[in-house]
Amino acid sequence: MKKKTVLAMLIMCMAFSSAACGNEKEGSTAQTEETAEGETGGNETEGASEDGEEAEKVRLVSVSDVSDYVTIGTYKGLELDNIVQPVSDEDVEAEIEYRLQDSSEEVTDGTVEEGDFATVNFTGTIDGQDFEGGTEEDYDFTVGDSGMVSDFDNGVIGMKKGETKEVTVAFPEDYYDPAVAGKTAVYEITLQKFTRAPELTDEWVAENSDVKTTDEYRQAVKAELEENANEMAKLDLYASAWTMVLDASEVKEYPQEDLDAAVQAYKDLNDQYIQEAGMDMSEFLESQGITEEEYEEECTRYAEAKVEQNLIVQGIMDQEGLSFEDQETQELQGQLIQEYGVTDINQMVEIYGQQEVNESLALLRVEKFIVDNATIDEKVGGGDDLAENEDAVTENEAYDTGIEGDESGDYADAGADDMEMEETDDVVVEE
Repeated sequence: MKKKTVLAMLIMCMAFSSAACGNEKEGSTAQTEETAEGETGGNETEGASEDGEEAEKVRLVSVSDVSDYVTIGTYKGLELDNIVQPVSDEDVEAEIEYRLQDSSEEVTDGTVEEGDFATVNFTGTIDGQDFEGGTEEDYDFTVGDSGMVSDFDNGVIGMKKGETKEVTVAFPEDYYDPAVAGKTAVYEITLQKFTRAPELTDEWVAENSDVKTTDEYRQAVKAELEENANEMAKLDLYASAWTMVLDASEVKEYPQEDLDAAVQAYKDLNDQYIQEAGMDMSEFLESQGITEEEYEEECTRYAEAKVEQNLIVQGIMDQEGLSFEDQETQELQGQLIQEYGVTDINQMVEIYGQQEVNESLALLRVEKFIVDNATIDEKVGGGDDLAENEDAVTENEAYDTGIEGDESGDYADAGADDMEMEETDDVVVEE
């Protein structure tokens, strides 16, 4: 399979739609006139408000009756598993080790010890001759875990900041690089600097957390990891719910207006990438190993996937009376703004565009509806057999999402792929 930036961008865009983003501007999710006037994708005027101004009804597609274009699969009464991965003591210790490393401080006096994080310059020679890969500047590594021959790490142990020394390194016969396997190299190493992680003590815990002892800290870290595990399980739950509906649905026909708009949006995205990369289209196509015809096919596939999603989401919203203005949608929107660390919805719109924001929040609202109307079997992962997970359910049998005051099962499908969102201020809804 060819490595294609086009395909990677497609995945990114679709993941963003799966992740969904929302808006939280004075409790309103209605589009501003300025943005609405410039959007494609079927934002229709629904009527006039009491003060005579037209109120905008946000729609994801240009058609009023999606049933002419798509057959939507069953989306109520699904049977879903919510699988939460358990947190082991090893997971807790690994997380604590990571946090300690993150709190490392530079050591100006003293010598390097195993486990320190060092920055060195080195030049290696074999029989007095330089060799490929034998010279580096500002090489960072954890001493004792550099990935190089152990002689190299052992040679750095005991060095002082600014010191230069020669270290003899014997490459084993089975070394992965045949050019140096079985040979002996001499490295001239200069230690630029090194940092050391603190030890886990009651004193460190008291200074760097809300608890006072190492035992309490381990308990707190475990609780955080368990909360994260619950959140990740909800992401998977929402993704699974949507995938089941998507797989059970079938497009009869793509509305041409929406298809054209999606193709153009995708091309605009690629054009932006091409421009930022300092390339023209021919250079871009060559870099991806695709022809212009294959590129057009890629754009069409993206557009069809996008329009299919919008048709299904819009159809469910129409059928169930869901809207951008309902309370649950606005709560989801505010949650996403907080989770992605943005000021408000306008930051998201500035980065991804109004239509993308609308699509994402609508998808999230529909996923929530599907999950709320499903039968959920709570499980604990980590083995061939899944155990019942009673702790994942609240007293009133709603899902414990970890969101304060939320017992409804609300949660954002972040698409897991990690689609990372960034920024937006006063408008509507969407990696």
